[in-house]
Amino acid sequence: MRAQAVRTGHRVAPMADQARTAAAHRFEDARYWAAPRLESAAHGFEDEFAPRVSHMLTTAARKIDPTPTRSRRWPMLVLMTGIALGAMGYMAYRRNAQQWTEHMKESASDASRWVNEKAERTAESADRIAANVSNKADEASRKMP
Repeated sequence: MRAQAVRTGHRVAPMADQARTAAAHRFEDARYWAAPRLESAAHGFEDEFAPRVSHMLTTAARKIDPTPTRSRRWPMLVLMTGIALGAMGYMAYRRNAQQWTEHMKESASDASRWVNEKAERTAESADRIAANVSNKADEASRKMP
């Protein structure tokens, strides 16, 4: 039995060598075929799936973080609101200053008109009083012999 197994082994040895060589070629061909596809799949995973997983993990970390980061929106919102209020205040100031200037011009012209009218009335009153005094003086001089 042993001798027959050795003879069969010698007869099958060349076929086993051929089968091993063919299998080696097939494995090499499979590797040539699979390598670019595996690399493409890796890049696809890296480009599409990894960012999603990373985002998910980052979101989970933020949710469980005991000291969450402070939002920087509030200071910027307060700054922009302050700038807007300052601009509106400046515009109101300028408008009121212009109105005040116009009012003061009108008041000054009214005051000068009032002073002129008062002066004219005073001058008229002084003229009347002077005329009365003059008339009385004339009467008094006529009564004197």
